[in-house]
Parts: sequence; C-alpha cells; structure tokens
Amino acid sequence: MAATAQAPVLALTTGEPAGIGPELLVQLVSGRALSARVVAVGDPSLLAERAAMVNARVEIVTLAPDEPVPAPRAGVLPVWPVTLREPSLPGRLAAANAGYVLDTLDLAVRACLSGEAAGMVTAPLHKEVIIDAGHPAFSGHTEYLRDACGVDEVVMLLATDLALHAREAGWQGGSALRVALATTHLPLKDVAGAITDERLARILRILQADLGRWFGLDDPRIAVCGLNPHAGEGGYLGREEIEVIVPCLQRLRGEGLRLDGPLPADTLFTPRHLAGVDAVLAMYHDQGLPVLKYAGFGRAANITLGLPLVRTSVDHGTALDLAGRGVADLGSLRVAVALAADMARRGTAVSPF
Repeated sequence: MAATAQAPVLALTTGEPAGIGPELLVQLVSGRALSARVVAVGDPSLLAERAAMVNARVEIVTLAPDEPVPAPRAGVLPVWPVTLREPSLPGRLAAANAGYVLDTLDLAVRACLSGEAAGMVTAPLHKEVIIDAGHPAFSGHTEYLRDACGVDEVVMLLATDLALHAREAGWQGGSALRVALATTHLPLKDVAGAITDERLARILRILQADLGRWFGLDDPRIAVCGLNPHAGEGGYLGREEIEVIVPCLQRLRGEGLRLDGPLPADTLFTPRHLAGVDAVLAMYHDQGLPVLKYAGFGRAANITLGLPLVRTSVDHGTALDLAGRGVADLGSLRVAVALAADMARRGTAVSPF
C-alpha cells in the first residue's frame, strides 16, 4: 500500500541485532501511538525477545506481502520480516548477521522507491563487523544508501534544536544547529585530497536545494568552515582555502547561494557567528559533529540529503554495553522518526528543526 500524506509509512530498520536498535524500536511504540504508520524491518523473533528482555509490552505483528501497514496503535509494532542468519545475543557481535543488516536496508530502500514507504529511519549498525564479514568497501549507512539509490553524491546532515541552549545562554540565535559534512568516513590523512572544487560545489548545491525541499528554507544562509586552523591564516597554515575553497564559494555566490566563509572552525561555532545561519558545512567528520553532539546529543537526528527518498537516523552508535538492559535513551530515535514523518509530509512549516 502506498504511503499517504496524512499518515506516512516509515520503515524502521533494526540495525545491528546485538546492539540497542531492536529494543529501541519496541520501546518506541510500547507507550504511545505515533503520528506516522511505522513498520519495523527485521526479524520478528528478535524484536519479541528484546521486548521481553526490557519489559516492553508490545505486540509484534508480522505483515504478509502486500498487507497494508495499519494505523498507529500504542503497543503494536508491525514488521516486514527479514530473518537473522543466526540467533543474536545482546552485546555479542556475529559476523554471520552482517548480511541480515544489509538485507534490512535493501528492503527499506526498495519500499521507499516503490512508494510502499514514505521514508526510512535507521537504527545504528556496526561498521567493523560488516567489513570483517566480507564487505571491505562498506563505510557506513550514508555511502551504502547513496550506492543503493544510484546517486553520485549525498550529504550527511545532523540537526539539533538549540532553542533551549540559546535561552540559557542569553543570546538571540537560531532555533537549530544544522551541521553538514563535506567529507564523511575518511581517514584524516585523506581529507585534504578529497576536498576538490567539483566535490565542494556538488555538496553545497545539494545542501542549498534540500534545505529548501525538506526544511522550507528557500534562501538558506550557509556558513562554511575552513579546512586548516584559522582557515589557513592567509596560506601560512595551508593553501586549500586559497586554492580550492575560496574560488568555489565565490563562483557559487555568483549563482545566488548565500555563503559565508571560509571561516575558522574554532570561532564559527559561537553564538555571534551562528546567529542567522541556517546550516554549517564542516570539512570533515570530527570538525563539526563533536560540537553538534555536545550541544544536543540524544536530541539530534542524522539526515541524508541528496537521496530520492527520506532517510533519517539516530545520533548515536550501537551501545553494545547497554544492549538488552532497557536503559538506552529513546530521545534521538523519537526525533529521527518525528523528523522523517515531517519530511515525508513535506510539512516544513511544522518541522521540529
């Protein structure tokens, strides 16, 4: 059944079966009815076992092919079944189940592209076990979904609500911090070579377009970090800003993009510089994400821009040490689901970010 604008269907993958993903999914529906029709993508037995472990009162309903996803009901979790390769225990990784994790992603992508689902929300996976299981090119959800959807470029964007922090700090800033990445899962030694004029231009055009498409920001202001300390300090600390970043930003400004920078990252993430900024583009993973996670860890969502579908995720990892104990925080998953539902409806005016 195709998703509708009033009650979008969201496919929720279970992520790494030994991690906290399965229990977060059952806890998500155990106490409340959601605004979207959610359907888990995973092994029904796994979900039932984790529900029992964490004392979540949930009815697991396995859907037959072509059976419509029912209206949201508290305590009911519909499932599109995918079978584990071998039984999974909390906290114990099993390489055999790497294929299961990828199968859940493939099913969710197919459902979104066919119209059976309006978007997908992914629980955290464990990259190392997937690589060790015989998928050496795997580098994460973002890149896997890019290839599965057949697009050339995607952008990782994390967003969190900063209204509370703004009030506490006594400054007038935006209500959200959105941080996009020019590069994602690369060794630090490879970052400079990956930041080319062509790549940077593609990233910024996708960011500008999808801030309008999903967030209602038709003329967004984007602040761009420099790569080097002090944004290169006039070439004394690196020439990437002079040779690549500045010329690219100047050309894109001529196309109508509102771009600030390149700015030193150590001062960009301050209230004065963030005021009026709709998104920040960081040059590499650990330049921007530590700031965002410090500001709103557990209240942030990961969004993949540039896909022909809606995809959000949590802002945390598999937390193998917490799995099966019922103590993992649901906050980020709730944000990711709410945001995916909002994006699916194209209801940007009421976006939580």
